[in-house]
Amino acid sequence: MTSTKRDVLIPAAILLFSVVPVLGGVLRLAELGAGAQITPDNARFFASPVPVVVHAVTVTVYCLLGAFQFAPGFRRRRPGWHRVSGRLLVLCGLVGALSGLWMTAFYPKPADVGAFLTGTRLVFGTAWAVFLVLGVAAVLRRDVSGHRAWMIRAFAVGLGASTQAVTMGPWIALVGPLDRHSKAVLMLAAWLVNLAVAEWIIRRPARTAVRLRARLAVGESR
Repeated sequence: MTSTKRDVLIPAAILLFSVVPVLGGVLRLAELGAGAQITPDNARFFASPVPVVVHAVTVTVYCLLGAFQFAPGFRRRRPGWHRVSGRLLVLCGLVGALSGLWMTAFYPKPADVGAFLTGTRLVFGTAWAVFLVLGVAAVLRRDVSGHRAWMIRAFAVGLGASTQAVTMGPWIALVGPLDRHSKAVLMLAAWLVNLAVAEWIIRRPARTAVRLRARLAVGESR
């Protein structure tokens, strides 16, 4: 695939995959802004709206900006844009992670959220923030490959809500409503799938380089 095609297809795929968290944030903001009816499911948001508003806005920006960080040709042609938008991306990611941790720790728990899911959210929310910090530390050391790896891992965690829709949707359609256990397991599975894909992407260039060196060695031996 040419660089030009990747510049279009990769961001488009990520933007499409980001529909769930972005749309969820937009709907939550619209609900709060319109003064929707307060129910047991949304009462915690109306009681303390600032964290959820901050989370919705920062995650939306994170998803939209992040999509274009994965376009290789675009990064090479506009390195200045990559650096400036990258700083905003890290800021939004950190604020999104920290606001998500605050909501997990301090908002009243819905009936379908137990200790296991709460712990899982705390672990992955913390991991999201830590991966971003490690990514910044790597680029400050001029470790470009390390920066790339940590930022990919951070983005994988940040897009967990999208994969959770994929894991939970079929369950709801085939089995029925989620209980505490099934919701926790399926959300954990989504994060693990994202991290597995991230590790595959991170290691793919190394595998390609090994194959290229092997081909060159075969050619030189002939």
